[in-house]
Amino acid sequence: MRLSIVPQERRFYVLFKKQGELVSESLAQLRNGLLEGQSRHPRLRELEHECDDVTHEIYQLINHTFVTPLEREDIYQLASSLDEVVDLAEEVSDKIDLYHVTVISQWARSMGEALAKAGIEVARALDGLEGFREMEPHRLEVHRLENEGDRITREALAQLFTNGASANDLVKWKDIYDLLELTMDQCEHVANLLEAISIKNA
Repeated sequence: MRLSIVPQERRFYVLFKKQGELVSESLAQLRNGLLEGQSRHPRLRELEHECDDVTHEIYQLINHTFVTPLEREDIYQLASSLDEVVDLAEEVSDKIDLYHVTVISQWARSMGEALAKAGIEVARALDGLEGFREMEPHRLEVHRLENEGDRITREALAQLFTNGASANDLVKWKDIYDLLELTMDQCEHVANLLEAISIKNA
């Protein structure tokens, strides 16, 4: 059994901060892979496993803590939602490998940039979770980035269907764009959860 000098109620915040770091690194790795046109899937798989471990530790802590610092359901939803961001980032990279994509479109690169920025904002918001310090600016920035992601996806799909892409390219790129958009939507979902938790505990 791991021993910790961190009080049990504070351990939740330490673990959420770790999840935030893993979200940020995962999305940065995804962006770098998209910009370089090189697979980062092995590292993303490692990060996905690390985040699974942290998420499981949070679940265990819920079960072994009599009085939690936040409502149990809120802790569970936040942990699972953060884990899903990392899962989706790994899935995007997996699909790029699966489809043998070697030339990354400008829209996928732009989406990677937006996702990396969203990851930074999510991590910063989680840094302020204990005491609910200065979380709102980061939530608003994630919302702005999600809107930007919607625009990028619309442009990408329009280009895909109007420029005579082959049926094979249509299938694989639509799948990749949809996953990238879903990853951004999940970042916004996390930001909205943080807002709801903050309001509930104000």
